[in-house]
Amino acid sequence: MVRWVIVVFSVLFALMAGVAQGGESEIRQAFQKKFPQAAVESIAPTPFAGIYEIVFNGQIAYTDDKLSFVFIGSLYDLRGAERRNLTQERSSELAAQTLQQSTALAIKRVRGNGKRVIYTFEDPNCTYCKKFQKELLKISDVTIYTFLWPILSPDSVEKSKAVWCSNDRAKAWDDLMSNGIVPKNDRKCDNPLAKNAELAQRFGVRGTPAVYLADGQQVGGFVVAEKLEQALVSVSSK
Repeated sequence: MVRWVIVVFSVLFALMAGVAQGGESEIRQAFQKKFPQAAVESIAPTPFAGIYEIVFNGQIAYTDDKLSFVFIGSLYDLRGAERRNLTQERSSELAAQTLQQSTALAIKRVRGNGKRVIYTFEDPNCTYCKKFQKELLKISDVTIYTFLWPILSPDSVEKSKAVWCSNDRAKAWDDLMSNGIVPKNDRKCDNPLAKNAELAQRFGVRGTPAVYLADGQQVGGFVVAEKLEQALVSVSSK
């Protein structure tokens, strides 16, 4: 029997029974009490009666209004002609919001009118990041936000710091990734590397490069220009 909810990879957590039925604030308090290490970001009702969405630590979970169960997985809407993966849609929305709010942590490069947006996580010693740089040069009318995420070696960390502390970060990054020119400066400055690592962890990024679009959709790691252009057009048409 097909139900209106399909749960994929569901993980059930045993919660205390008998929590008083209440609204979003009561659910938040009960959830936080049961999971004190969880940073609850939002509680909101879903389109389905009695089912609430909980966003915590960048994850999405669902519960009933009594908090008698919690599950993590994909919630589908089967009411229309197409199956809508509401969890996937919401995850992309949250990713887009987080990326937009984190641009101060990234190197910004603008080409053409800059109307289209790409976010990347990259390591300066990453071979595929350097190959990806060549593909990006083929893309026009785009703004690229690159989050430095040095995970390959201590040298990656030093190069990332040198780029970030350069007078012109965008040029320093382009010179490094396109021509192998390491910035020569002894400047010390605050850097966002720790925060970028937290951001990558939030998104579950496993390697570099990692590429995201303005709508929060991840289009993979190394992406050829043609595929990236198609993805950008798809986002623009929404």
